[in-house]
Order: sequence, then structure tokens, then C-alpha cells
Amino acid sequence: MDAELRTETAPFRDPRYAPRRLDVIERPGGEFILTNPTPYSTQHVTTTSALAHWAATTPETVWLAERSGDGWRTVTFAEAWERIGALAAGLRDLGVVGERPLLILARNGIDHALVAYAAMSQGLPVAPVSPQYGLPGANLTRLTHACEVLRPAAVYTEDAALFADGLSAEVLAGLPVIAGMNPRPGDVPLERLYGAGSTGPTATPDQHAKYLLTSGSTGLPKAVICTHRAMSLNASQITACFDDPDPPVMVHSAPWSHSLGANAILHYSAHRGGSLYIDAGQPTAARFGETVRNLREVAPTYQNMVPAAWMLFADELEKDDALARAFFSRVRLLQYGGAALGQATADRIQAVAVRTVGERISFGSGYGATETGPTACNVHWPNARMGMIGLPLPGTSVRLVPEAGKLDFRVKGPQVTAGYLGRPELSAAAFDDEGFYRLGDAARFVEPGNPQAGMIFDGRLSENFKLASGTFVSVGELRIGAIGAIGDAVTDAVVCGEGQEAVGLLLYPNPTMDRATIEAAVRQGVAAFNARAKGSGGRVARALVLPDAPDPHSGEITDKGYIAQSLARTRHAAAAERLFASPVPPDVMDFA
Repeated sequence: MDAELRTETAPFRDPRYAPRRLDVIERPGGEFILTNPTPYSTQHVTTTSALAHWAATTPETVWLAERSGDGWRTVTFAEAWERIGALAAGLRDLGVVGERPLLILARNGIDHALVAYAAMSQGLPVAPVSPQYGLPGANLTRLTHACEVLRPAAVYTEDAALFADGLSAEVLAGLPVIAGMNPRPGDVPLERLYGAGSTGPTATPDQHAKYLLTSGSTGLPKAVICTHRAMSLNASQITACFDDPDPPVMVHSAPWSHSLGANAILHYSAHRGGSLYIDAGQPTAARFGETVRNLREVAPTYQNMVPAAWMLFADELEKDDALARAFFSRVRLLQYGGAALGQATADRIQAVAVRTVGERISFGSGYGATETGPTACNVHWPNARMGMIGLPLPGTSVRLVPEAGKLDFRVKGPQVTAGYLGRPELSAAAFDDEGFYRLGDAARFVEPGNPQAGMIFDGRLSENFKLASGTFVSVGELRIGAIGAIGDAVTDAVVCGEGQEAVGLLLYPNPTMDRATIEAAVRQGVAAFNARAKGSGGRVARALVLPDAPDPHSGEITDKGYIAQSLARTRHAAAAERLFASPVPPDVMDFA
């Protein structure tokens, strides 16, 4: 029996999922309502309730760990709860507790988490913004816009010297600054907050716990309201997808300025009594070594990474048997988010798993937005197929409404935001006539006529455009299909062609491959994709491999790993113009 067949037929390691349940209502005109009726716990409805529970029941369990030299600095649930109470008293003594938030300008870290949960325990909302807003060389316009929306009462920074550029922004002038390290004259050292005694939590379930920034069509930030109840119940809904008594162990790098890292990872670890090892690595060739180092030392039970990281990790697993043995020793679930993961990459990882431990590991994804908690749907059954967004979480309903030949995806559930801070008109416009939040995305069923099999992302409706002929281009569907056909040679794509005669792709290269190998894979993959395409709007006429990875500093790629298509087309305007030039430039691949 060959290796490929062994991989395809190998059993799944038990991911400990609860049974899949779905209620389906079909309405006239092709509309569907999908609801997951599985019960979920309402034991914890404030962000610190679960922490108090685990501090009492498993006090010595490590909640958070971060690198400290060659080892790890850790904090147990009991230690965290004690420090949160002390920091809460310090914040009250400083006089910043109220409705206006605590702005957090810091990377992921133990002190960041402790300060955030201390603030939330007192009904003081926190507003973690991207560290890129304040690191050296930052464009302070982004921080200024954010603060104009948030109107913070104070600032916490991990390091006043490292974030000196951000702290110099005029919009922060006069605000109290709490500094974990290198306080400037007038700043409040974090250690000083520990001297004010201790106080218990006072927050109520419907108070605002956190504001997370997103961008509207204008590019200016909106602050999504996350209440204590919504954050807590989303973690409970995810928990109800499993029949698993063991707390998770995770190694994760997603920033806490976005809902994946902040809510689906950090708060989920607190809710489940799990251990989170904070990873300072990044999914780039230069920085991924830190992630590999961490995964050599810590064997996770659940691993979530963006596709670019999984592509790099596949290379490492294939060449390092010791790393593979450590990683697959107890992991029960693999997850990706932020962008599409190619089937070829997932298959390579499964092949190493089967070779190493004789089992496949369930590999899935979730779906949602900052406004939906973030998780509205996920794949909660053993799975090896990429590109799926799954089915609704317990207690969640999805409304699929026919629109422009697709099914417009809308969500209702306890995890959905109440709206945007200070923007009642936008809040009202975000919901339909039945109270479902409108994400602006489309979905389709994996198997037409069988909703139980799950859904696939079918493009972002707001990113779609028309060719000069009037032909409609479904950007998301085309992008995912083309990347999947090309495989590991590229990490993502920008779909171009609005007002042109045909579609073109700007492709981000895999940093571990040489240019000739990448271009050969693109030619072969796009030709295969075009052979299956229907109509000019679904076919790629030209492609150009960009010189570098997307730039997170420009906003081209969000901290979650998602390509901002419109902004990327603007940033690479010269490349997009060359893509459609006549005669065809030598670096442009022509598939006409």
C-alpha cells in the first residue's frame, strides 16, 4: 500500500467533538435558516468569572507562559487571580475606572493580559490596538483615528521606550500612562499599581468589556462593542462543540488587538482553564524559527495558525522527525484562519502525522468577524477537507438569503455585538429586518441540498467587481480556487481587473522557494484552474508574482493574515497596471 493511500485511509485521532446537530428551515425563494440547537453553559457571563473558578478549582495550573531567556515565565490561575485583584485596586486608586476605555499599546504578554482582565473586572473597558500603531516608524494617523473613536481615559504600554513614537502622538497628550518597563518622567510604573491593596470584580454581564477595532468602507476604524456576556458566551458556545473534559494547551501568536487572538484564543484559554504559551514568532521566513522553537518544547493539544505559518511548518515537519514526534504526540485538533489554506499543504501535514503517529489529525477552520464574537461557525466534526467554514455554533442561527446569485450570510446569536461605539446609525444599519447581523459575505453548501455537510465561504460581496464587458467577478471564490490550484508556491493573491477586459492576479511568493520554481507552479496551477473555469469572470488571463510578502505596516495585510484586497490593489497600482499592459511585459504570465 503506498503512502498516499495510507494517508487517505488512516483513522482520525479523536478530536473529542460533541455530536453534530442542525435544524434547517427552508423558506420560499431559496432562503435558509440554519440553527444549532445544542445546549451551552451560561455559568460564566463576565470575563473574570471563569478565572475565579479555575483559581479556586485548579490553582496550580499554568494559565499563561511567555519566553524568558531560554525558559518560560509562567503565571498560574491562582497567581493570576491574585494579581488581577491587586491591579484592579491600583486602577481604581489611579482614578481611571469608568466608561472610557483603557487603551492598550502592547504586544501579547502576561502583563498585558493581567492589566486587561483587571480593568475589565471593574467595568473599565479595554481597547487593545495593533502594536503596529505605536512601534518605531508607525504612521500616527492610524493611532489618532483610533483614539478619536475610542476616547481613552488612560494608556497601558508594555515598554514606554519601545512605544515612544506612539506615546508621542498628540491625541494621547495629558492621559495617564502606565508603563510595564522604561517609564518616562510622569508615567506610572506598573509595579506601583500593586501597592494599592486588592479588590474583587464589580463588572456586570452587559457592561462593555472590550472594544476591538475594525475598518469600514472608508478605511477609518470602527470600535466593535464586546460585552462581558457576549465574550463569555462565545467561549461557552465553542466549548459546547466538544465533549472534552481536559483543558486545552495552546501555542499561539495571533495579536490580542484582533478578535481571533483576543477572544477565541486568550479568553477561550481562560474560560476552559487551559494553558496558553504566548508565541512571539511570525509567519515569515525570518521570524518563524521562534514558533518552531516553542513547538519543540511545548506539545499542544490544539494548534491554530494562519495558512502562511502552516505552509512554513509543513516544511519543518517534513525534515525534522523529532519535531514531528513532539508536535503530534498529543495534538487533537489543527485549525487555520484568516485566509484559505491550500489542500496540498494540509495533505502534506497529514502525511507526516500518519507516518509519525499512524493517525490523521482533524483539520478545520471557523468563520465569523469581530462583530460575531468572533466565532459564528466552525467545523466541529472530523475533517481533512480545506476551504470549509462549517456550521453554526451551538445557540447560533445563520440566515442565508439569495442575493446576486449567491447566498448572503447573516448571523444571530448571543455572541453578536450590540453595535459600534458612538455610531448608532452604523449599528442599526448592520442588522437586517429580523435582527441578523449582515457580514457582507456569501456562503454555499458543500453538498447542494444537504446543509448538514457544512458550508464553504463563497466570497466577500463588497470586494466583487465587474469587467469592462459587465461580467461579474466573484473575488473570494476566484482567489481561493486559484491559490488552491497553484499550491504552496504562493501564500495569497490580489484579484485585479475592474473595468478591464479580463481578470489578472498579483501573487505573493512563498519565501522559501526560488523564483523559477514559483513561476513554474503558477503557470501549471493557473492553466489547471482555467481548464475548469466557467466564463470570462472565472478565468485568469494574466498573473504576476510580486517581489515580496504583504506589508502589515501599510494595512495591506491585517494582523489576522487577511489580505485587504482594495488597499492591496492601490498599494501595488504600478504592478496592476503592468499586469494589463500591451504588449505583455516579460515578467507577466499570459494565459489568454
